[in-house]
Amino acid sequence: MTIDNIKASDKVEASCSYNTQPSDAMSIEGHYHAICYGADGQVKWEAPIENLVTTVGKNATLDAILGNSAAGAVVMGLKGTGTADVADTQSSHAGWLEVGLANAPTYSGNRKTPTFSAASAGSKTTSSAVSFSITSTGTVAGCFINIGGSATIDNTTGTLFSAGDFSSSKSVVNGDTIAVTYTATLT
Repeated sequence: MTIDNIKASDKVEASCSYNTQPSDAMSIEGHYHAICYGADGQVKWEAPIENLVTTVGKNATLDAILGNSAAGAVVMGLKGTGTADVADTQSSHAGWLEVGLANAPTYSGNRKTPTFSAASAGSKTTSSAVSFSITSTGTVAGCFINIGGSATIDNTTGTLFSAGDFSSSKSVVNGDTIAVTYTATLT
């Protein structure tokens, strides 16, 4: 049996007089297994098949997931202090709270909708930074991406696709702007 490994990584970069690049890893496994039956119904042979995932296959996967279409709307939000965990969901992330409404700091409007360039070379990147205009004092610890949920801050619907923490929490005040870019890569 052959296992096809696809490693995925994503990173979040935010600028607010800081520059960190948290990352996470994901793998997708798959394999082929062929069996040949003779006319008498008996197994003649069976074999695993070595395979690979093509660059266009990686690009199609990224475009389908982050393309604001098939999987649902993609929105980005800010997270407060506390560590993101792989078991977190949009409705249950006990280690941290979303900031922006009930939890300081607040920012103008709803969660933001990132715009992505077409996937290329197995990576998909926001085509421009997503801007959060801060309207109160507080601490931001990182960012997250939700797919198929609501743009309303603190809404618990949809799928928590990604969450990342800065190397340390960042203090912000009214009038600051946090500009965030996001890249997801399948390797």
